[in-house]
Amino acid sequence: MHVHFLPPPVLRKVREHFDNAGPLIGRPWPVRYRGGDEERLAQLRALGVRRFSTLPYAHRPGIATYLNEWAAAFSDAVPDSLRSATMFPEEGAGDYVAELVSAGTEVFKVHVQVGDFDLCDPLLEAAWGSLEDAGTPVVVHANSGPVGNTHTGPGPLRMLLDRHPRLVVVIAHLGAPEYAEFLAIAEEFERVHLDTTMAFTDFFERMAPFPTDLRPRLVALRDKVLLGSDFPHLPYAYAHQLEALQRLDLGDDWLRAVCWHNAVRLFGEPRHARPGPVSEE
Repeated sequence: MHVHFLPPPVLRKVREHFDNAGPLIGRPWPVRYRGGDEERLAQLRALGVRRFSTLPYAHRPGIATYLNEWAAAFSDAVPDSLRSATMFPEEGAGDYVAELVSAGTEVFKVHVQVGDFDLCDPLLEAAWGSLEDAGTPVVVHANSGPVGNTHTGPGPLRMLLDRHPRLVVVIAHLGAPEYAEFLAIAEEFERVHLDTTMAFTDFFERMAPFPTDLRPRLVALRDKVLLGSDFPHLPYAYAHQLEALQRLDLGDDWLRAVCWHNAVRLFGEPRHARPGPVSEE
């Protein structure tokens, strides 16, 4: 549910930010998977990943169209990737989101923690309406981890959902560190999900441990939790995310739902088309 492929110039900037423990990271974060697109695609497939997002995310006005065009070309070349896109509060956002939805975009990414914008910005109102009507999932990083800003936290997302209660939202990172508040949103709104990105890993438990008293609520939300990883921006092996979920000991049915059935319900069975080469220009 939560994998990133980005245009090479953007990816280089993102890696520099991680390597330098930049202000949006706030701590050492040694990225493990540093190869090119083809190498990282091969790694995902070797791990048994059948479908994955690319989740570009706009951090300033004017860049969303570039990211979306690159992501669409990537998806055309890589049929096991979900057709992904992003948006930013800017003039024309409602128009380009409507066009992307009509063109078959399967998932959007909105990154409040990086973009530092209000989810309820009037410039996004038409875009949210299009996404709500289409039922297109949106992965939203609205939580305050790893470094919050004035627009992160559960409040703005709850306000957005009060206005657009049929939005299909996937809350990134289980909402860390505001786990309880974001779980409550998923419990209250029928089409809100969560992804497991980095949750329960040794690295994340040191940063934002998941309270053990919330585990029964996580079990009850079984059909709304989806596997996420944040690949390739991981400071540990990909398999550790799976190990971290397994050691919760929530049962095989919970794991099957999280690692397969819930995503299939949202996006359908994996395509079987032969993947083609990817240009890294």
